[in-house]
Amino acid sequence: MNRLSFSVCFYILIFVCTLTLSSVAFAKKRCKPLLNKLHNIQTMQRSGHSLKRGQSLRAKEDKARDKWWQCENSSLAAFKSKYGKVKKKLKHKTTKYKRVKSKTKRLKVSKYTLKPPKHLARFNQGSAIVIKSKYQGEKQLAWLQFYQQPIECQRPKKMKVFVYCTEDKLQQQYLFQQKYSR
Repeated sequence: MNRLSFSVCFYILIFVCTLTLSSVAFAKKRCKPLLNKLHNIQTMQRSGHSLKRGQSLRAKEDKARDKWWQCENSSLAAFKSKYGKVKKKLKHKTTKYKRVKSKTKRLKVSKYTLKPPKHLARFNQGSAIVIKSKYQGEKQLAWLQFYQQPIECQRPKKMKVFVYCTEDKLQQQYLFQQKYSR
């Protein structure tokens, strides 16, 4: 009798463990996209950004972490009732092509052209573009002789390098202003 009750308890224990582990494994699989989204947001946070963008990313991270944590610690029905289905990203609309037929001397050739968007602002090509530098005349010549651009600032490819170059130029402008005004 003891042996029978022991084996029954053992099988019940194995059944309960299997049921628990399978639901945990299912929850892990079900919550994987949410965890990936959280990791993507954290990756974006590690790159350089402005204060406003940082605050926006922080809010997104908090929301994504809450969603992932709720998914991990609740049943599928409870999660769907609170958050609904996990939304897929919408694909961008494909550009539409307009078929235009043009006639040449002897052949009919079909050309495909893009329809311009209706809300697109046109660039005013009639007016001249004027670019002014910070300094004019002799002061400009003095600035060009004074300013020493770092080698890595020739063609910056990373935002950190670009920021460094901008800060360096501002510091050199400040020093130039002090020396030139004397």
